[in-house]
Amino acid sequence: MIKKLLIANRSEIAIRIARAATELDIKTVAIYAYQDRFALHRFKADESYEVGHGKEPIKAYLDIDDIIRVALEAKVDAIHPGYGFLSESPEFAQACADHGIIFVGPTVDILTSLGDKVQARRLAKSAGVPMVPATEALPEDPETITKLANEIGFPVMVKASWGGGGRGMRMVFEADKLLGEVAAASREAEAAFGKGDVFLEKLVQNARHVEVQIFGDKSGQVFHLHERDCSVQRRHQKVVEMAPAAWMGSEKRDEITAAAVNLGKTAGYLNAGTVEFLYDVDDDEFYFIEVNPRVQVEHTVTEMITGVDIVKAQIRIADGSKLGTEASGVPAQSEIPMNGHAVQCRITTEDPENGFVPDYGQIVAYRGATGFGIRLDGGTAF
Repeated sequence: MIKKLLIANRSEIAIRIARAATELDIKTVAIYAYQDRFALHRFKADESYEVGHGKEPIKAYLDIDDIIRVALEAKVDAIHPGYGFLSESPEFAQACADHGIIFVGPTVDILTSLGDKVQARRLAKSAGVPMVPATEALPEDPETITKLANEIGFPVMVKASWGGGGRGMRMVFEADKLLGEVAAASREAEAAFGKGDVFLEKLVQNARHVEVQIFGDKSGQVFHLHERDCSVQRRHQKVVEMAPAAWMGSEKRDEITAAAVNLGKTAGYLNAGTVEFLYDVDDDEFYFIEVNPRVQVEHTVTEMITGVDIVKAQIRIADGSKLGTEASGVPAQSEIPMNGHAVQCRITTEDPENGFVPDYGQIVAYRGATGFGIRLDGGTAF
């Protein structure tokens, strides 16, 4: 069914999707904001179109109506949202459905129930998955916010209800800083995802960040592709990811992957997703924190140890293929290998003379890593 695919994203993930689609003999369509007119991703596709003319870049990639306009004009069969931007937007998935376009990702209902982290917690509770204490989406009333924080107990984490990538997250250790951090997190979430809802979660300080890659198909099957350790972070942005978690024993691995699959089956999960957990080192327990109903940046390390092309599998499953078949590219659960170890290091643009804050500028010298076993996914460095 899928002969032509629009990629509703930019940079590295857009290039990654274009490569997978091309290898599947699918024509590709790129979109770009005016400021990205010379970006590499638009030249990697068979066709490219500007969206959100006159808008700043982020808002251009969040312009559902204009993206659908391009999709209809280009006569595409499907849209892959990548990660970030509209990848977890039920409104975008619904707009695709309304116009007869396949959305390469979960259904609208799943995005609504799992894309909203507060609703995802309710679902996890019904599936019997252990969770960190947290609130519902916060109201506007300052007194109620303070009361809720005190009930959980400081320190707390402010988190965006929608989206991911560390946007809209703040650690709060003192009550007098709570309201300011809640407001700042809400503004950041609104700018990044178009939704400013935030909630509070108990901060587990001595923890490892573990996530399980899952896949679901239209027949109701849910598989896991083992786990990743994403504990090395800065400003809540993952910097180093590993697959599998080198410190984890087989018993704990079976426990956490079973919890992820159980949650996926309870949700009726479709396509690729990641179930994220915190492992409390002090009490040797796992706690559910959220589901990312999309492909993640760190999917690459899972691909390296399993041999499964996750982006291709996303497209094939959206096209109706069944897990455990050659057509999907995902073998039977018992046959998914775990070969060796893979480590992903993200290279980011920062200012080392200003506390390593995110920065931008012209690249004046660049040499990519090479050699056996090295994979380089570059989006804008050329």
